[in-house]
Amino acid sequence: MIIGSISENLDIEQRVAITPDIIKKYKSLGLDVHLTKNYAVHLGISDKEYEAQGANFFAEEEIISNSNVILQMNIPSDVNLNKLKEKQILIGVLNPYSNEKKLKEITSKNINCFSLELLPRITRAQSMDILSSQANLAGYKAVIDSFGQFKKAIPMMMTAAGTISAAKVLVVGAGVAGLQAIATAKRMGAIVFATDVRLASKEQVESLGGKFLVVDGSENLETEGGYAKETTEEFKKKQEELLAETLKKIDIVICTALIPGKKAPLIIKKNMIDKMQSGSVIYDLAASQGGNAAYTKVDEIININGVTILGEKNILNKLPVSASNLYAKNLFNFVLNLYDKKNNKININLEDEIINKTLVK
Repeated sequence: MIIGSISENLDIEQRVAITPDIIKKYKSLGLDVHLTKNYAVHLGISDKEYEAQGANFFAEEEIISNSNVILQMNIPSDVNLNKLKEKQILIGVLNPYSNEKKLKEITSKNINCFSLELLPRITRAQSMDILSSQANLAGYKAVIDSFGQFKKAIPMMMTAAGTISAAKVLVVGAGVAGLQAIATAKRMGAIVFATDVRLASKEQVESLGGKFLVVDGSENLETEGGYAKETTEEFKKKQEELLAETLKKIDIVICTALIPGKKAPLIIKKNMIDKMQSGSVIYDLAASQGGNAAYTKVDEIININGVTILGEKNILNKLPVSASNLYAKNLFNFVLNLYDKKNNKININLEDEIINKTLVK
């Protein structure tokens, strides 16, 4: 059985689905790994490193034609999708909400597609959880980049010439990315505040040294899967009042609030930004899904009355080696759950919640 992966479009994606250290794990299952030449040269990983672990290199068309399972970061191009054959399996971050039409066409040809951002939040799926592994890195990098835009020192410094106050950071959304942002900002000496519609996150925020902002009359607005629910108009109004007052004193804001399959909620309105201190910075991790902050533009740095606002489509292109290492491990664990080693075949058992929830139907 052949596991294949072709090069991503490097203009939009630097991460790869297979790293050298993972190949021996596939080989231990009796699986062959086929890659395109110069697969990860852009990451400083030579083809020789892959070959040393047992990978083989072929032309893109051969890999698409001969692989039983194709592993990618993103959905392949339309040209390559049309080359897929019956009974092949495609696994990656396929973004089924945006690519619904494409995926319906593929699945109608009896091609099984698994989109890993649909993984259920259960204990058994933790080792496959690509959203958590990638969000951790995104939360960290958002803090680093926003601190790079900030023109003052982050920690409190006491000198003979006087004292520099610590920067005040607000993290909007205390999911995986938000919690990592809190931890990173705290380690660098900032005073950190956080807000989230899920009251359950209060304890996690405080365990990292953050101060949780509680909206009056709030409740635990959380789905069964642990994600944030959409809020009521009354809650939004109270949240806006609390944020508007808090933002006047904040130096750096990290926005991480997302609702799966929907546009990101607009949380920081124009009137709030207009009253922020000149020199403040907002990093909007939700930029590619509409943004949590007004004025956000994808892959642009905006300055509004001295407030710098930035957000990128793919911040993990700045940490592609670390992100690829984690993603490759997540993918292998997913394949391991699918693979019947005894019979040397993929077993699509729809009674398995992990398989059922990730299979694009």
